[in-house]
Amino acid sequence: MKFNFITLFPNLITPYFSDSILGKAVKNGIIEINCINPRNYTKQKHNKVDEYVIGGGAGLLMSAQPLCDTIDTLGDTHIIYLTPAGKKFNQNDAKRLSKLKNITFICGRYEGIDERVVESRVNEVFCIGDFILTGGELAAMSLCDAISRNIYGVLGNFNSLDIESFEGGVLEAPSFTKPNIFNGLLAPSAFLKGNHSIIFALKNHMALCKTRFFRPDLYQTLKSPKL
Repeated sequence: MKFNFITLFPNLITPYFSDSILGKAVKNGIIEINCINPRNYTKQKHNKVDEYVIGGGAGLLMSAQPLCDTIDTLGDTHIIYLTPAGKKFNQNDAKRLSKLKNITFICGRYEGIDERVVESRVNEVFCIGDFILTGGELAAMSLCDAISRNIYGVLGNFNSLDIESFEGGVLEAPSFTKPNIFNGLLAPSAFLKGNHSIIFALKNHMALCKTRFFRPDLYQTLKSPKL
């Protein structure tokens, strides 16, 4: 899978993919990270990529020409733009997009990008939450991370995806590690007895309880949950 980032600040992105799980995926050729600076394609003087907003308004906007010309060099790719107007990105989106071969993220800056870029070049728009970031790089890396870990070979144990949060519409059950007692707090005794069917049932129950408490919006979408 190849991920392209159209960004004015490549140095914000490349270090994230040099270490840990995703760093290994890059090293093993499972994913490829490609950063393209639209300044290299601008036709404006002094390598400008921004202009004032037509009709007035605060701040600057990334211009259509540098972005469109950059995109047009990339060939067949699925183009994503992060914007408050987009649908909220979720795990199902990550799994679906992990089946593609080439994805491009447009990382907006300033007050965003010229809307004509969205209309003429972008395939999907997403939002990661109801808040504003300084630029699109963090949001784009979040999507890239979520998508990448659903690609076979990125995780050490691909089956671990089956028990993560949002699988089956619930949060992952609480987890514990040694020691069994920490500051007077005990791990569930059933976890220590090795009966896998009881452990499985308990984890399902705890996952439902956790979802109902922390994410009642998710819990309400479940079909006849049993607690």
